[in-house]
Amino acid sequence: MVKIAVDMMGGDDAPGIVLDAVKKAVEDFKDLEIILFGDKEQYNLNHDRIDFRHCSEKIEMEDEPVRAIKRKKDSSMVKMAEAVKSGEADGCVSAGNTGALMSAGLFIVGRIKGVARPALVVTLPTTDGKGFVFLDVGANADAKAEHLLQYAQLGNIYAQKIRGINNPSVSLLNIGTEAAKGNSLTKKAYELFEKNNSFNFQGNIEAKTLMDGNTDVVVTDGYTGNMVLKNLEGTAKSIGKMLKETIMGSLKNKLAGAVLKKDLETFAKKMDYSEYGGSVLLGLDGTVVKAHGSSNAKAFYSAIRQAKIAGEENIVQTMRETVGGKSE
Repeated sequence: MVKIAVDMMGGDDAPGIVLDAVKKAVEDFKDLEIILFGDKEQYNLNHDRIDFRHCSEKIEMEDEPVRAIKRKKDSSMVKMAEAVKSGEADGCVSAGNTGALMSAGLFIVGRIKGVARPALVVTLPTTDGKGFVFLDVGANADAKAEHLLQYAQLGNIYAQKIRGINNPSVSLLNIGTEAAKGNSLTKKAYELFEKNNSFNFQGNIEAKTLMDGNTDVVVTDGYTGNMVLKNLEGTAKSIGKMLKETIMGSLKNKLAGAVLKKDLETFAKKMDYSEYGGSVLLGLDGTVVKAHGSSNAKAFYSAIRQAKIAGEENIVQTMRETVGGKSE
């Protein structure tokens, strides 16, 4: 049995979408238990595998992250993280304030010993539908080459355990594929990656080929990763908007759009990284999953499933043994 702690109050459309997702998750997974933290006035489920706990406070999206974690001790997010820290829950999921969740992860759950800096990881879509693991997408704006090496090791384990890829290929994001390209950070990281034999390093990859499906794990610093992630998200939305405007531009196009409706929906899903679940803060001594703030019930359900798989696969223990305990 896997037990997941869930923040009922975090996210743009909480608690409605969270409750819908939790209900579906416990119905679909008979080996799943949920500890749900939130406002008792808004809780409307009744299930023997849902342990509801009332919290008198809520961390808002506009709250300053560290201050909120320190001051709102009875918030749903803090109580959720404490359940992971104590070992009562195998992992936790929230769609709330990203900075606050990262602070809760660092200050409450804590890092795996030997991990210098945790990394935020997402799975992004590719043209072949396979997707690739991308990190760091914003946990740390600044990074050293040694940090990128740990990100590669963490991402390699994540791709194996969560995505089920045997011997994942790992690439370093750079401005060119040649080993000599890049700034001092990527050049030094390339050298460290080449010397390390704990993962299958395939060299540099350029941003323009990220979605071609040529690699399983892409590593970069949090500043670059966050910009790439937001650019891809913005581009996908812009393409969708232009496509909609084109289809609605004439009667002929509207008729064609009606015929292609299912195909267009499939295309939209391919471009939506929330279909793969949430972002995971790797390197912590417990599984912490960040669902998108604007998640619908399906996306939040995917994040719960992601946390469940991490618990089943003992991903944190693998990271302790593989990456933890090594020098910073």
